Amino acid sequence: MPTTTPDLATTHDTIARFERFVIGNYRRFPVCLVRGEGSEIWDAEGNCYLDFFPGWGCNLLGHCPPRIVEAVREQVGMLIHVPNTWYMGPQGDLAQALSERSFGGQCFFCNSGAEANEAAIKLARAHGHAQGRFKIITMEGGFHGRTYASLTATAQPKYHVGFEPMVPGFEYVPYDDLEAVTRAIDDQTAAVMVEPIQGEGGVRMPSPGYLAGLRRICDEQGVLLILDEVQTGMGRTGTWFAYEHEGATPDILTCAKALAGGVAAGVMIARPEVAAVLKPGMHASTFGGNPIACRAALAAVETIEAEGLLERAIAIGERFRGHFERIRSRHPALVRDIRVKGVMIGLELDRDATFVVDACLKRGLLVNVTHGNVIRLLPALTIRDDQIDHGCSILADVLPSASLPN
Repeated sequence: MPTTTPDLATTHDTIARFERFVIGNYRRFPVCLVRGEGSEIWDAEGNCYLDFFPGWGCNLLGHCPPRIVEAVREQVGMLIHVPNTWYMGPQGDLAQALSERSFGGQCFFCNSGAEANEAAIKLARAHGHAQGRFKIITMEGGFHGRTYASLTATAQPKYHVGFEPMVPGFEYVPYDDLEAVTRAIDDQTAAVMVEPIQGEGGVRMPSPGYLAGLRRICDEQGVLLILDEVQTGMGRTGTWFAYEHEGATPDILTCAKALAGGVAAGVMIARPEVAAVLKPGMHASTFGGNPIACRAALAAVETIEAEGLLERAIAIGERFRGHFERIRSRHPALVRDIRVKGVMIGLELDRDATFVVDACLKRGLLVNVTHGNVIRLLPALTIRDDQIDHGCSILADVLPSASLPN
């Protein structure tokens, strides 16, 4: 058994241990992160990085937000885990908090976005079972998770390679195309499932009225509307959930990532009359809704409201937009599009942008690139203006090199 604690091991030692004992299913940067605070994070050698993509979107409140740290510490000393055959105060409190901040639904708790989407798919099929409705319509370019049904729902063939055959009963249509959805619905369709903003798909934002249009179509055709807010939920776009911008209330909503401020947690929220289909024994999650995760999520809700972070999300997004507009004015051929909704931010280049990640890493800035040419940023709601300015100055220095011949 290794005796060296992670914060004392060198990056070299940690990488060597991973190469021997950890399955290599991730592409990892040669950096071992050991400590974080707010929008800053440190590696094993003491180097500090400014994090514009904290926790792959999970750390919406930054690294180690104080209320969450204290809530987890207190809860660990009281009760770590009990099964869902018992009642737990924190789970009931969190369900009420989420229901009151969404559409009055009932909650099923799990541990991740993929699990929440699996639950939503099962609920939709159970709801339509008596009428022979089982098909789920999803959108090209979307991303719903890595488990089998959620992976099949992900209409990107590159993620299916090597895992075929996929789960039957899914149909794909173009994103932001209401007519395509209408054509695809038939008497076997149970639900339409969509991300309000496609995150992994390139921070793609639909045309105004798209979500409202989906709600209308689903009502007319008698099918459920499932909104995957795994990435957009918990205030990222300036409202608790992104559907609020159009008032397109879903029948089922999923949320994870930022739900518990970095602690593993997921939730499916469903209208009570839809949720009633799930009876004891039909679906479960051993660790779902455990006291630690629920206390962390309640602390996240408290932090967002106490610190006015829904309003702050809009201000942060506009500050980023201003920086990117200046970059585009200097390099108009390079920047194809700027997409901002609160702290969900995409900067699309006219060419491959993968070099930006390594170039920024060398300058102490952590960013992400998705779909090859979109710089994706999911900064914390607690990031300071001076940190935004500093990180954007690094991007402004790095990006012009993209204009060199490929």
